[in-house]
Amino acid sequence: MLRAYSIRERSIADHSNLRSPLFASTPALTYESGGVMAVVKAHAAAEHLLRDYEFGQSEQDRHNGWRYFLEETDLLPGMDADEATKLRQARLERRESES
Repeated sequence: MLRAYSIRERSIADHSNLRSPLFASTPALTYESGGVMAVVKAHAAAEHLLRDYEFGQSEQDRHNGWRYFLEETDLLPGMDADEATKLRQARLERRESES
């Protein structure tokens, strides 16, 4: 099996300061996907690219909770990031509708 890694961006919003009962049963952190940034073939290459993205990230984005992370995937290395994001989202929606 081909092992590829996608680099994704997401925002982590901390809602732990909310005191409303409406939020009592929700987790303290919520995630907002920024989509797939790249799909690469090797883990070492993915780690290197991840560090490059983090190095180029603005302080404001970092402060606002935006982070990059790796995810193992069966997507084709080198595919267009927008296409990879759409395909990943469609798969996620299909899995959620089946459960």
